[in-house]
Amino acid sequence: MTVGINTFLFASPFTNADTQWFAQFRAWGFDAVEIALEDPANIDPAYVRSELDRHGLRCPTICAAMSPERDLRGTPEQQKTALAYIKGLLDLMPTLGATLLVGPLYSAVGRARLESPSDKAAQLMTVIGHLQHLATYAQANALRLAIEPLNRFETDLVNTTAQGLSLVESVAHPALGLHLDTFHMNIEEKSLPGAIHLAGRSLFHLHVCGSDRGTPGRDHTDWLGIAGALLSTGYTGSLVIESFTTDVLAIAKAAAIWRKIEPTREEIARNGCAFVRSLF
Repeated sequence: MTVGINTFLFASPFTNADTQWFAQFRAWGFDAVEIALEDPANIDPAYVRSELDRHGLRCPTICAAMSPERDLRGTPEQQKTALAYIKGLLDLMPTLGATLLVGPLYSAVGRARLESPSDKAAQLMTVIGHLQHLATYAQANALRLAIEPLNRFETDLVNTTAQGLSLVESVAHPALGLHLDTFHMNIEEKSLPGAIHLAGRSLFHLHVCGSDRGTPGRDHTDWLGIAGALLSTGYTGSLVIESFTTDVLAIAKAAAIWRKIEPTREEIARNGCAFVRSLF
């Protein structure tokens, strides 16, 4: 399996200058870089692609950043902004060699409150319509989308694999699947291997992260169970480490990282990569 590193561990926002990390990523043993891209205008995709190629790395996935003004269930202006942003990411992905856009595409991160059943149903119908449109837009360029359930503190709309699968099935488009993250799963799922089995062939992408947002393998997560579930379901996507530290202040605040979880971010990347490879 392809093992990758999400750039949020080292930079936010990601720009051309942050390709300086590529040589180190390769030296640590990564096959791939998952670029978390706050704004398509922040990079020259042709330049970034040349740097990926120069260091023998791939960029199979782009991670969306759904800030408050980008919300597929929000105000008309928020919906319009979210659609333009997601399409902007899809437009530059072929240049980077990326084929999958991942993240909580359905809503702004941090929008979490108790909605009435009728309001939530109406919001889901709005999101379904937008995702059908975006999946069709993506498929026209041989691209796919994967929606990520988040924990209850970051969204009220899609917290579990079952909820995510229900949304995917409601959209009913082959270019849309699930993106799971072991950190969120640790909070919301009864069983992480069970959730992977439930997702089955709809699982397009997996973020691997320690239960405390630190290094995978230095935590209580059932990694052997996860590996077994991935193998038994025939998963062929990437395994991407998405951990956060206080080194990147914007992400530390957004992800509520108030303390040093691991000695250094470099150790998270290096040791995490070695551990994930050891599982397979």
